[in-house]
Amino acid sequence: MDTNSLYDLKPIAWLLAVGVLLALGPLIWVWRRGAGHGAARRLHVLTVLTLFLTFDLTLFGAFTRLTDSGLGCPDWPGCYGNASPVGARHDIAMAEAAQPTGPVTHGKAWVEMVHRYLATGVGFLILVLAVGTGVARRNQRHLEHARERPLSAWWPGATLVWVCLQGAFGALTVTWRLYPAIVTLHLLGAVVLLALLCIQAVRYRQAAAERHPTPVPSALRTLLIVVGTLLLLQIALGGWVSTNYAVLACTEFPTCQGSWWPPMNVAQGFHIWRSLGAGADGAPIDFAALTAIHYMHRLMAYLVFVAIGLLAWQLRRVAPLRPQARWLACLALLQLATGLGNVLLGWPLVAAVLHTGGAAALAVVLTWALCESRRAQPEAAAVTKARSTAVRGVEVIQ
Repeated sequence: MDTNSLYDLKPIAWLLAVGVLLALGPLIWVWRRGAGHGAARRLHVLTVLTLFLTFDLTLFGAFTRLTDSGLGCPDWPGCYGNASPVGARHDIAMAEAAQPTGPVTHGKAWVEMVHRYLATGVGFLILVLAVGTGVARRNQRHLEHARERPLSAWWPGATLVWVCLQGAFGALTVTWRLYPAIVTLHLLGAVVLLALLCIQAVRYRQAAAERHPTPVPSALRTLLIVVGTLLLLQIALGGWVSTNYAVLACTEFPTCQGSWWPPMNVAQGFHIWRSLGAGADGAPIDFAALTAIHYMHRLMAYLVFVAIGLLAWQLRRVAPLRPQARWLACLALLQLATGLGNVLLGWPLVAAVLHTGGAAALAVVLTWALCESRRAQPEAAAVTKARSTAVRGVEVIQ
């Protein structure tokens, strides 16, 4: 046995090289576009671009999962120990010949590896952001009269740590053969990564413009946090539906299997630590368990839809937060449409990918609203209320 193969670093070296090459394009574009601007402005542009690419990566990850390409290359980080499916074409052909309808095909292998290349490129951009923020913060300290507000290195550092954890979960997704709990955590990790990048983008923009978040009533700030928590729970339920292939357990709406409360095995459906398609005892999972997974997600969707609608209505009363209110309303309608499309049209690929993208976009917009707002101080709130009362009084007199 050749023990050297156990320590072959060529696949990961090639993966890193491809990721760096993919990241060079955005870096060169930002460097040229940001010439003459302050550090906060350049970092803001790079963060927004990284956020956009991470969102695209999340969509491509959903496409990878929904096309059953997650095991297109059943090892990690390479493909049968190679840097790409080109070098593994013989192994892929043998696997496909042995199991023609199995998870390994040439097309699926390329989908899986492209996802890994893109993820590595995003990881490198996040590394550059962390280093760039550290350098800019050090330079600010050496300036006696810095024009920009001091940059915080905490968020970029946390984002760098998180993307490393996300990469580890990506590896476990493959090596643990699509374990439902791992795949769901990988999806949640992507949503948290988007939120962290959104926080950075807003903070850099605020620093460049020397402005602060908008004061809002304490009740509205609390509602933002509550809706964000409900959305995160709903995304986890949606990931659990997708990873257990429970979408088609209910193919009608608003009822399920001709009933408002179909037969469900909640205990088996939400037994978290188990293999794909199997219960805790290793036996195939019951259809009633899949029904429970689907229906709990549907019931939670009603609550989240109403909560987002209420939040959007409240945000529209605060002028600086009206863009977020419009985005929340539109995305909630998109989620409703794509969710119904998944159920009534038999889980079409486009609707399924858009449903994941809509959930991720909702998380980004909620994070944006949280970063652009803060709890109003009691004195400021009293002044704002007095001004509003005076304005209304004048309007009545007129």
